[in-house]
Amino acid sequence: MSSIRKFDTKVQHLKYKVLREVARLAWNDELLEHALDIPKTIAPGKVPTHRCCVYKERAILAERVKLAMGGDKTNPNVIEIIDIACDECPMGGYEVTTACRGCLAHRCEDVCKRGAISFDHNHVAHIDKSKCVECGQCAKVCPFGAISNFQRPCVRSCKVKAISMDENKAASIDNNKCISCGACVYQCPFGAINDKSFILDVIDIIKKSEGSKKHKVYAVIAPSISSQFTYARLGQVVAGIKALGFHTVIEAALGADMVAMAESRELVEKGFLTSSCCPAFVAYIEKNFPAMVEHISHNPSPAAALGKFIKQTDPSAKVIFIGPCTAKKMEFQKEAVRPYIDSVITFEELQALIDSRDLDIAGMEDDVLDNASYFGRIFARSGGLCDAVTQALKEQNIDFKLKALPCDGIEACRMALLKASKKVLDANFIEGMACVGGCIGGAGCLTHGEKNKAEVDKYGSEAHEKTISDAISLLNF
Repeated sequence: MSSIRKFDTKVQHLKYKVLREVARLAWNDELLEHALDIPKTIAPGKVPTHRCCVYKERAILAERVKLAMGGDKTNPNVIEIIDIACDECPMGGYEVTTACRGCLAHRCEDVCKRGAISFDHNHVAHIDKSKCVECGQCAKVCPFGAISNFQRPCVRSCKVKAISMDENKAASIDNNKCISCGACVYQCPFGAINDKSFILDVIDIIKKSEGSKKHKVYAVIAPSISSQFTYARLGQVVAGIKALGFHTVIEAALGADMVAMAESRELVEKGFLTSSCCPAFVAYIEKNFPAMVEHISHNPSPAAALGKFIKQTDPSAKVIFIGPCTAKKMEFQKEAVRPYIDSVITFEELQALIDSRDLDIAGMEDDVLDNASYFGRIFARSGGLCDAVTQALKEQNIDFKLKALPCDGIEACRMALLKASKKVLDANFIEGMACVGGCIGGAGCLTHGEKNKAEVDKYGSEAHEKTISDAISLLNF
């Protein structure tokens, strides 16, 4: 199967090719010697594929190689911008389109308090950018809808307003606002925004485990994987992960079962709670609603909960989380999580790892993955946690009137948190997911779309363990 068909966009495919070549060299201990050759390997000809000239194309590829090798160590954020790749998008802002009919009403002029609207001899409106403050009032009152807000894709996608333009018209990220959700990474049409990779750390961990009894490497995979590798069966993907050198593959959904049980009890104790499963949502509360931090569940995320259990069972274990989430790359570096998760890679990076070893997973025999319940598996989509907490209360015979509110996307989360902070929210549990649709909409997914929700629900229905209690009883592997 053509590798480009494994991804939604050609930008993802380009990113993948760089990751694959970096990984291929790392496996063979040739990276330091040949890293500079990767841009020529990917863009070998004299005719550029994406840019004005092949030299700029290779220069940008060299920056992608740096990100694949871990990026800027001085930048604490896992989301970084390749400045020289960010030069093709217009600055944007409110502009008058050809739909302007030169009407006599001039409502746009009347509503503008900055005097930024003027008219030419045909009565067609024009906006003085030096005076415009982007309030949008002119667009609201135009009867023809002739004034549009042309924002850059990265700015439009960033719901926490962490992206602005610098003096060179390149995007700039405010780390004090950014929650590392990766929405800008997926939406940038030139691939100028990327998440730094820890793929080299993962390869190093695996290599050090080979032929040694020092440690076993556990892959904790997010349940959203069920919707990702569309060219192979899930059992084949599991077999491929083990072929890479992982000792055991475990569902993060089992950690979700653990969290659902504990979080339901914490909710009853406190009376009101916001979820802690999505690290981007937690970061959003910490940065924008500090007064609400006390209401964040004290339970770890499913990945951290399961990682903690694995390390308690096998203290020498190394735990790698594999999922759709760029914010997870920030979470595992936190002091409270670092002891339980050794590194994080996305599904994109897993695909690069598999292909760097030339593994044909579609031709492999299925391996088994059946560690969690239906309710743990549906954490991958919006509303899944709410359903799991409902089930957990039922299984524990706890009489509590749950009023759960699932929020997918930061805009929905913001509205719920605003109401909660003003004590006018008709809910006692907020399930917050930074990505629209939940984890199935994560920036590190190979594919995105509504079909992914159906795949997750189907995957959940195939679980042998039909209750959360049944799944947790398996914690003896």
